Amino acid sequence: MTSHVLPLRRLFSVVNGGTPTSEPENWGGEVPWATPADFSGRLTEVTTTRRTLTPSGARSGSVVVPRGSLLVSTRAPIGYVAVTGTEMAFNQGCRALVPSVAVDVRFFGYQLEARLPDLQAEGLGATFLELSSEKLSSFAVVAPPLDEQRRIADFLDSETARIDRLINLYGRLSILAAERAQRVLDEAVEKCTDLAPLRYIVRFREGPGIMAVDFQSDGVPLIRIAGLNKGEVTLNGCNFLNPDKVARQWPQFRLRLGDRLISGSATMGEVSVVRDPAVVGSVPYTGLIILRPAQEDVDMEYVEAFLQSSQFLRQIDLLKTGATMLHFGPTHLSQVRAPLPPLDEQRGIAVIASEALRHASLCEELTNRQIALLGERRQALITAAVTGQFDVSTASGRNVTEGVTV
Repeated sequence: MTSHVLPLRRLFSVVNGGTPTSEPENWGGEVPWATPADFSGRLTEVTTTRRTLTPSGARSGSVVVPRGSLLVSTRAPIGYVAVTGTEMAFNQGCRALVPSVAVDVRFFGYQLEARLPDLQAEGLGATFLELSSEKLSSFAVVAPPLDEQRRIADFLDSETARIDRLINLYGRLSILAAERAQRVLDEAVEKCTDLAPLRYIVRFREGPGIMAVDFQSDGVPLIRIAGLNKGEVTLNGCNFLNPDKVARQWPQFRLRLGDRLISGSATMGEVSVVRDPAVVGSVPYTGLIILRPAQEDVDMEYVEAFLQSSQFLRQIDLLKTGATMLHFGPTHLSQVRAPLPPLDEQRGIAVIASEALRHASLCEELTNRQIALLGERRQALITAAVTGQFDVSTASGRNVTEGVTV
């Protein structure tokens, strides 16, 4: 394949986007208006967008490019690429590449997708990175003859579609496993119809309001939201407090082995267990709620299962409050009603729930591994095709995807 390496400006005109003013007459018309949120890290064709402009809005505050242009996101994030499937306006988070010579835009879209790290490395800025018009227009690409561009693009359309179907299949399998686990857990919890206030089953204590002025370089760990990791409480993202001050002001918030923490704010409803002795004695930050049994015949693994059940989630969804960010605390939890079967039944429910969730977690791990492998293979395939590492006219789906476990 005879190819030239050329800057994009030799093949495309670089066009900047914009956003009209908020006047109603600028918005809600028939002109699609793309932002980086309308496309992803894989080359896609975009024909519809989340927001639209009127013709006057497009003229006054944006710009319309023809069908068959490339849109490149140039900030937050840099390097996502899409082909316009219709005439389209776009905001200042994108730049358009409008062909100025005969090209197959798919070929260059795939090439830019494969070179995402190179595009991101060209970003500049003090507060946020942005890929400038100059940097984009100077970006060097491989430019084979037009007929070769079309052959490679046709080949990649076919092969990436096959890989994408497999990726979507694995993603669906993971979702189905999670849904099945939730059904099993819910059925186990809902077998008991005798309900009691949750406050009779567990005690709640929300972490104290601690100011940044109390932080120091070492001492008693202060567990943050980042410390709730895959069902366990860790020291990730923790700050530290003066041990003497903790002993005087917050001794009742010291964590113990087996304590459960539930997040009432950012990762709302996530439950984690204190299993690591290194965490014992830590103090949870506000928004994290300590759960401990309120009576002897309570199995906390059963409580944990209930807190992951649809029955609990439905109730807390009605109770949570907040003007800017929804949250819940001990007051809301005290209004929740929970099944309270005998202790041996609690333990049986906990075993069923644990096994169902373990199976779903294993399925997620395996499918994520396959999705990652397929994604790597997809990227390698695109790179090899656009750089001429193999002849696409003789390649077949069987040999180019060889080595991928499916």
